[in-house]
Amino acid sequence: MTPELARLILAQICLHACMAGTRMAAPLLALREGYSPLAVGVLLALFALTQVFLALPAGRFADRRGLKRPIGYSVMAAMLGAGMAVAYPIFPVLCLAALLTGGATGVAVIALQRHVGRAAAGALQLRRVFSWLSIGPAVSNFVGPFSAGLLIDHAGALPNSTDGYRAAFFLMAVLPLASWFLVRRTRELAPVLAAAGSTPVNTWDLLREPNFRRLMLVNWFLSSCWDVHTFVVPVLGFERGISASVIGTILGAFAAAAAAIRFVMPLVAAHLREWRVLAVAMLATSALFAVYPFMRTALGMGVCSVLLGLALGTVQPMIMSMLHQITPEARHGEALGLRLMAINASSVLMPVLFGTMGAVIGIAGVFWATGAVVGAGSRLAWLLRPARP
Repeated sequence: MTPELARLILAQICLHACMAGTRMAAPLLALREGYSPLAVGVLLALFALTQVFLALPAGRFADRRGLKRPIGYSVMAAMLGAGMAVAYPIFPVLCLAALLTGGATGVAVIALQRHVGRAAAGALQLRRVFSWLSIGPAVSNFVGPFSAGLLIDHAGALPNSTDGYRAAFFLMAVLPLASWFLVRRTRELAPVLAAAGSTPVNTWDLLREPNFRRLMLVNWFLSSCWDVHTFVVPVLGFERGISASVIGTILGAFAAAAAAIRFVMPLVAAHLREWRVLAVAMLATSALFAVYPFMRTALGMGVCSVLLGLALGTVQPMIMSMLHQITPEARHGEALGLRLMAINASSVLMPVLFGTMGAVIGIAGVFWATGAVVGAGSRLAWLLRPARP
């Protein structure tokens, strides 16, 4: 790993941890105030709503402007969103904080992934650099919820007090500032210019490529699993009387496992094949979702969380490596934006659906239904296998 890549990973950790910690604290505060699982689902959906509308413009903006300008705007938005939750920890402001921190993370990740992908040479190096880069969200998904949970339980006069939530949101508001100081020294890559006289292309033309469509569907299935886990664990833990810090630890264990497997992946990248890793991850996730609701204790939930983190932690590097191989270099940002728009459009709707399903068939049913869909969709990953010469 180069020093520049290490700085970019740290920058991603700081910015993404702001969103991850806010995404864990805000639903718990809403539940404490008596809001229903459906309202919590709406709140969680808002973390993805801004990205639906910003993803494609952000991808095109990154293709034109590079890395630093999108990161700068993202840092300002994330600090504003979490900072407002410090001043006014009420449900409408939490919704606005979700919009700002979620949108900021989406814009930043497109710019970072585009920059790293363009700097890599060849399929093997793509697998390695995206394995390293993918450690960032995994670590931040531990740092954000774990630190927020500790502050909620211990920073106030009483556990689960408003002062504890304010302290958690304050830490989340400070973290993005470090991202800018880490990115500002990065050297921008030369822009990719379109050929003179070339015909303007439509973003949706990318979907005419069969492998791109399959890859987007596989990505959607697996990203839905992350959404299910993020939504269900706080609700399940709250129903079972588990404290905020333990819930944060369970979510943190998932993130730590995802980070651990991503530390290993660059070392064995030469032996990995994208389509095979994706298919195995989908089948393993389906099996774990089948048994997760039977775990009645924090320890049992933690074990499932770790195993699920190991399975889903392998996904993003393989998705990003394959995406950069099947799309033109001049349209990498656009393809990344389309991918992010698609999965976040789903993330806007899915938590609401999860909340509705949870009210009708119970939280366990959400796990089982999602696992069945992911298991059935694993065939798409096998179809990504390259044709034999």
